[in-house]
Order: sequence, then C-alpha cells, then structure tokens
Amino acid sequence: MPTYVAAIDQGTTSTRCIVFNRQGQIVSVAQKEHQQIYPQPGWVEHDPEEIWKNTLEVIALARIKAKLSAQDIVAIGITNQRETTVAWNRRTGKPYYNAIVWQDMRTADLVNTFASDGGQNRFRQQTGLPLATYFSGLKLRWLLDNVAELRADAEKGDALFGNMDTFVVWHLTGGTNGGLHITDVTNASRTQLMNLRTLDWDQELLDTFKIPRTMLPQIRPSSEIYGMVSSEVLPGVPIAGILGDQQAALVGQTCYEPGQAKNTYGTGCFLLMNTGTELRESNYGLLTTVAYQFQNEPAHYALEGSVAITGALVQWLRDNLGIIKKSTDIESLARSVEDNGGAYFVPAFSGLYAPHWKSDARGIIAGLTRFVNKGHLARAVLEATAYQTVDVVRAMEKDAGVPLSSLRVDGGMVVNSLLMQFQADILNEPVICPRMTETTALGAAYAAGLAVGYWHNLDDLRQNWGIDRVYEPAMDEPQRQRLTRGWQKAIERSFGWED
Repeated sequence: MPTYVAAIDQGTTSTRCIVFNRQGQIVSVAQKEHQQIYPQPGWVEHDPEEIWKNTLEVIALARIKAKLSAQDIVAIGITNQRETTVAWNRRTGKPYYNAIVWQDMRTADLVNTFASDGGQNRFRQQTGLPLATYFSGLKLRWLLDNVAELRADAEKGDALFGNMDTFVVWHLTGGTNGGLHITDVTNASRTQLMNLRTLDWDQELLDTFKIPRTMLPQIRPSSEIYGMVSSEVLPGVPIAGILGDQQAALVGQTCYEPGQAKNTYGTGCFLLMNTGTELRESNYGLLTTVAYQFQNEPAHYALEGSVAITGALVQWLRDNLGIIKKSTDIESLARSVEDNGGAYFVPAFSGLYAPHWKSDARGIIAGLTRFVNKGHLARAVLEATAYQTVDVVRAMEKDAGVPLSSLRVDGGMVVNSLLMQFQADILNEPVICPRMTETTALGAAYAAGLAVGYWHNLDDLRQNWGIDRVYEPAMDEPQRQRLTRGWQKAIERSFGWED
C-alpha cells in the first residue's frame, strides 16, 4: 500500500495542503485564500481564526481528492509565512488581535526608537538582523503596548505568541487541551529575539523589548517528531517538520551544500544561499539566518536577501488599477510591447528591504512619457522583480566572496517565461527552473519525511530534483548596462520620501 507525506503551506495570501509521494511528486493539492485586511496605510493584517479554519478545510479537501485515509499519511510538515505575528489566549484559544503580517509597517516608530541608541544594526551580532519593521519581535512589542489585557495575561502565563507555524501546530495538537507551543529554529531566527549562536531566546533582547519569556514557544529543530495531530482531519499523524517558507524552499531545492542558492518568486522575493554550519555576518545589507537544522545535527546557516514586493505588485496592478483581470494576464500584456518604453517601477510599498533597508522609501514610477502605455507598465512591473533580484545577488556575491554561477528559482512567478528570460538577461547568468516548482511545500514534506524515515538521507532527496528548463542570458552588455543605470536612478529617487 503506497504511503505519502503531507505538507501544510500557510502562505501570505492562501493556505494549501499538498500531498507528496516518495519521488517528490504531487499526489493531491487543495488551496484556499484568506482575506487581506488593511486597517490604514502601511498596516496589513490577517484573521488567524480564518486561517485555522482554512487549514482544516484544505487538509480535508486534499485527502478527499486523493481518497486517502489518515493511515495513508506517514507524517505532516508545516511551512509558513515568516514574521507574521499572532498572540492568543492559552485557555480560550482566541487571538487577542488580528495577525500582524510581515509586510506591516506600524512598528516604524519603535524601529526608530531602538535604533536611536546604537543604530539600526545594534542587535545584528546576536540575531543577524537589522532593526526593521519586518521582524516579529517589535510586532509583538506593539501588541503588548496596544492591546488591552495582553501584557497582564502574558505576565500571568496565559498569553501565547508565535509566528503562524506555532499557531497552527498548537491547534493541530489539541489547542486548549494541551496543544504544543513550539517553533523551529528557522522561524525563531526571524523574530529578532533568538540568538543565532545559542539557538535560544536571548534574555538581553527580551529585556530590551520588554517581552515576557513566558509567551515564547519552545525552539526545536526543523525536522523531528514533535507530536501527533489530534484533530479529526488527520488523527494520529505525526507532525515532524517545521520550516519558515523560504528555508523550506531551500530544502525543497536540495541546496544542502555551502554556496548553493535559490530564489523564490512569490508575494515577495527571497534569495537564500547556504553557508553551511558557519555563521556568516553580512557587510552588504543581507540577513544572516538559520537555513535548517535536522534532528541531532548542527544548524546550517544562510545569507538571505528579502524583497518585499514582487508578485504583490502584479496583484496591485490587477486589484488597485484594474489594468489586468487576472494575474496571469500580465505576461501577454507585457509582450504587447518590445521593451519598457523607458519606464521603471520601484515597488517600495513597504519601504525597501535588502540590500537597501530604507523604511522611508516609497513606490514610484519613473521615466514616464506620453509614449508609455499599459503594456510598458506591465513590463516595468515584471522587470522590477528581476532588477531587485540582481541587487540582492550582487550583495550576496560580495558577502560570500564568490560569484553565483547560476540561479535555481521557484515560486508562482516562474511560470512567466518573459520574466525568467529577462532575469537571466539582466543577471547575465543562467536561470534554472526545476521540474517541481512547489518547492516550499516540498521542503516541509522533506523535513517531515526525513524525521520518520520515509526518506533515509539527503541523497534520497537530491535524486528527486530535476531540471525543467534553463534560461540562458541573451542580452548584449551595452543594453544590460543601460537598463541597469535606469533602474539605479529610479531606486535612488524612491529614497527618503518621508523626509
């Protein structure tokens, strides 16, 4: 009787359950979007209870589609949107407030307050991260300062904190009836509360941010048996893998050797390079983060460059401007013109992340003339993703001390061949698309499957990886330089918008 591994992929715009076989192929998939809540400019929230309800639905749907029983699933892994912060009551299971999404900028004043004493990098040595609105710790501090009863309940031990992995695992393993309050090292490394060297919560940071330790989950490896699902959707199935979404994609892309890198094109864009068991600090605006830690093995680290807005810019073109009816229309619209018509789009809707770290940057369209039409704008939207990726790659090459010879890519936008070809052209390196583009969910499945012996070792996983298509650069150098100069001018004009 064949058996399978399931993965819950709790993302920024939707929650999915994907079932994989031993060859890393998809057997069944179910997906459900959740509401994006924008209470005021710069604020982004999700309803945690809606996400939990959707999680149960997609697990059940994925099972029904493939006619699987719980006994057919040997383990389940979880991957999640990182930094999205939720606090809930241990006794009632009710969130105190909506989840504050990673893109949210309400903590900008807190960032400035803490940066005024020691600068933006005052905690980088402990955490690998600059002070920024991006990470969970200051989101939690905002909740403690602004939500009635939360701090008092936290001091009593009744309030729990977690990224979305922690919230989902707690519910899956019993919730108010003894649910596990855990996270893995990759998610913990995105809170700006964990010490990268000890892999434990840093008491100095907790004291500085005034965060009670009792709220925090136990930090565990990314691959081990944590406990069993008590929910009726998968009763008795072990939860055996947890990875933040970008680290999960690194695992799914089988980037297990130092120097191997992947780029995920989703709501944002995230480039990670495995640096092995060596913790490498960045001098060029990147993040140092935990890549993964498999059971009984040392943690592997990564350099990461995060771009806030890539696929979300396509959604903005669709939802806010109505220029396209569905996201997939953007490629044909962009192909209706030969180039960008001189237009550049800097999507600094949430400031700029790596390598610039400019929270006061704002989105701009530069180079407009009467010649520019909606096709040129569509092309500028796609090209913005490629330009931002190049900025991160160049910083990563400086930090790593070696050039990137090729780029493994995954995520929803890799089906856009115009974007992938432009990425290869402007990067001047081959772009490699794997056969399996759902590498985020696959990485979570791999972590869970390794823990229960479904896959025996990393070689088993490497054998599953294969190339679907390679995009070779075909742009001449003068054109590449001219386009890059235009992008750099546009980027500089987005800086300091609130000065």
